[in-house]
Amino acid sequence: MASLKLLCLALVIGLAAVAPLAESGVNCGQVVSYVAPCIGYLRAGGSVPPACCRGIRSLNNAARDTSSRQATCRCLQASAGNIRGLKPGLVSALPGKCGVNVPYKISPSTDCNRVR
Repeated sequence: MASLKLLCLALVIGLAAVAPLAESGVNCGQVVSYVAPCIGYLRAGGSVPPACCRGIRSLNNAARDTSSRQATCRCLQASAGNIRGLKPGLVSALPGKCGVNVPYKISPSTDCNRVR
């Protein structure tokens, strides 16, 4: 229970650090809610929860234009930086595990300005 509270606190801090972009169809709060069911998997591996894949598919469907994809990229980077224990290999492979084709690599080194 304490780790869940810590996770929620980290997500809130991440949301405060990344303001929603008015021109984007997706804001950081939405991004976080879509990927929240994935946090346990991204820390420990194992089976990807069905709720996680539903969130990844929903996020991909919501982020259809360049502005939304760039906002999503920035939010994922900022939020991931506030959550300890995420395994980068699991993070970058997650869309494929869910059968989703994301047009950029999910990584701290991705230049979100180049995402189209």
